[in-house]
Amino acid sequence: MFDFQGITIRWLGHDGFLIKNGKTVVVDPFKLRSVPGKADILLISHEHFDHMSIEDIKKVISEKTILVSCLSCKEELSKIKFAKTKFLQPGESVILDNVTIEAVPAYNINKFREPGKPFHPKEDGKLGFVLQFEGVRIYHAGDTDFVPEMRDLKPDIALLPVSGTYVMTAAEAASAARSISPKLAIPMHYSSIVGSERDALEFKRLAPCEVQILKPE
Repeated sequence: MFDFQGITIRWLGHDGFLIKNGKTVVVDPFKLRSVPGKADILLISHEHFDHMSIEDIKKVISEKTILVSCLSCKEELSKIKFAKTKFLQPGESVILDNVTIEAVPAYNINKFREPGKPFHPKEDGKLGFVLQFEGVRIYHAGDTDFVPEMRDLKPDIALLPVSGTYVMTAAEAASAARSISPKLAIPMHYSSIVGSERDALEFKRLAPCEVQILKPE
């Protein structure tokens, strides 16, 4: 757990986070070690099983939870009862209870399942998110490479994947951090499917900003 200007950030493992400042936001819960609490707002970045985990989603929602996700998740997540749902495309945003959520592009430019077929194609509309709490901007990158759209985000905190294979390597994530200049970066997307803590440590060595390596809770 880490506290930044009154905002609590817990890494739930893989790409999962709980971010709290009055409202509780849960992002991409997967293989939860414990139930971290009920989400006021649930963010699901895309439809892959390690991000849209129905089993884990059901553990963190209540009848009051608002869902924000991408269009490719709509069919499956519409089967679950939420207080409200918002399915966004990159570039769109929504304000929920004084939390501003911007949907931003997340895609691959050099990670391919076979020649010419990226794991996360840009045209699929998979998402990263920028949350704004009381003037603090938190960027959850989702599954992505270092893409040009990142340069305009200006986050205070950046949650960045570092494992390579499907997402940025540690070196690529450090280059992204150098471009977007957060006050703080937290590595993610390791020690579950691909990558290890060595990737997080390498990112910390290379990154030009403060880096917090969190333990999964």
